[in-house]
Amino acid sequence: MVYRGRIQNGHVVLDAPHELPEGALVEVEVIESTAPHPPSPLLRYAGQAKDLPEDASETIDSLLYQRDHS
Repeated sequence: MVYRGRIQNGHVVLDAPHELPEGALVEVEVIESTAPHPPSPLLRYAGQAKDLPEDASETIDSLLYQRDHS
């Protein structure tokens, strides 16, 4: 018999309640989801920055943390 569930906080949580005997041996198989992942909340900022250098994606740390040493 196959029961489906998900991992929550490091534990297997079944989709529907089932009475499994205490100590029952189980086998867990990870199923790759074909459903698209929900978009990251950070995507709402995509394309919002203006006047960045062409290599900004490669030099983002120096752009964010540069200091005026004059």
